[in-house]
Amino acid sequence: MAQLVYDKDGRLLFTKEMKKEYTLLMPQMLPVHFGMMKKLLEREGFKVDMLTTNHRGIVDEGLKYVHNDTCYPALLVIGQLIDAVKHGGYDPHKVALLITQTGGGCRASNYIHLLRKALEKAGMAYIPVISVNLSGLEHNPGFSLTIPFIRKAIFAMMYGDIIVNVANQVRPYEVEPGATDRMIEDWSHRLVEGFQAGKGMSRGQMRKIFDEICADFAAIPVQGEPKIRVGVVGEIYVKFAPLGNNNLEQFLLSEGAEPVVPGLTDFIIFKIYNRVADVELYGGKWIKKAACKVFMGYVEGCQKDMIAALEHSGRFRAPGTFQQLHSLIRGYLGDGNKMGEGWLLTAEMLELIHSGTPNIVCTQPFGCLPNHIVGKGMLRKLKDDYPYSNIVAIDYDPGATKINQENRIKLMLANAKALSQRAAQAEHNSQAEHSPQAEPAAV
Repeated sequence: MAQLVYDKDGRLLFTKEMKKEYTLLMPQMLPVHFGMMKKLLEREGFKVDMLTTNHRGIVDEGLKYVHNDTCYPALLVIGQLIDAVKHGGYDPHKVALLITQTGGGCRASNYIHLLRKALEKAGMAYIPVISVNLSGLEHNPGFSLTIPFIRKAIFAMMYGDIIVNVANQVRPYEVEPGATDRMIEDWSHRLVEGFQAGKGMSRGQMRKIFDEICADFAAIPVQGEPKIRVGVVGEIYVKFAPLGNNNLEQFLLSEGAEPVVPGLTDFIIFKIYNRVADVELYGGKWIKKAACKVFMGYVEGCQKDMIAALEHSGRFRAPGTFQQLHSLIRGYLGDGNKMGEGWLLTAEMLELIHSGTPNIVCTQPFGCLPNHIVGKGMLRKLKDDYPYSNIVAIDYDPGATKINQENRIKLMLANAKALSQRAAQAEHNSQAEHSPQAEPAAV
């Protein structure tokens, strides 16, 4: 058994010896993106299991060890990790828990401390917890984010976004069920293999791969008329994680809708931009602002390459750029509204409305105050400005029943169908009025 080592503050460290013996357990938020992250970590010599469990016992474990006033995503993540240690068949003395830390004002930055407190309460304080962060918050001798690894991870996020984007536009119409998911798995494997060989990690190579991804997904046979598109926004974990939103995307598919989920890239740029906005709003070091602007410019350039590939495909809809998204929020919220998803959440709803997806599910996790302000709190204003918008806020918390959530979404979908039929009838009437047949014959 590896010897337990603590730092001067009493924090249990993940050591180099543990890297050889321990299995890292990581929660899943974005299945495609995190699937590639898992493979990248395995290539670094770690043993990794990504948790995909989804049952009531996870909530029960979370309620047992996390204060019930804490936000629902924290309760789920911690509950899932502890449930895995207790019931996943692992040797509890040979596992470590992996969790991301943003370093921002959201309670997500405190998940790691809540997790350690929960482990102590459960009598498992001997399990090391690893913080994955870019803010220098914690260091471990056996786990470090090297520059080459970070570079691979950034490219994995970009590729993950375009794969999810095109997959969501193909899956509702695929002739052969499962064809889209098989293509996702194939591309995830090819990309990680390429990373290890140093391929796919330059702007030029990425543009080429973006085009290849679009071409491969466009080649999947599809059928059927266009379906009603439904946007999904909200707190980042509940928006993306099937565990957090009760498999929302799958439910929308089963109801005959096409899910439209804004990607992770805008959130990454948003977080970098916030560092720039901090200096502009409150003062600070110009060098920090300059460095962040350079980094932000690079990621924005990658995003523009992705948008160009989607537009050139002739098959797929493309999202707007971050700057276009930012321009939509003017007159609604300022740059100082940046806790949690901040102004980005409202901007995503505006982009969906402007791009022909006025039907939106706004996922509301219990205990997420910023989300309730920039999400639910903005719905009346959006409805006033865009009367045809059809937005429903769905609460996700330990006491919310799946049947109630789905019934409310079904009501929104029924309204969407009615609005679509009225719009089609109005267009038909307009065309009839202006057709030559409708004009009186000349005498």
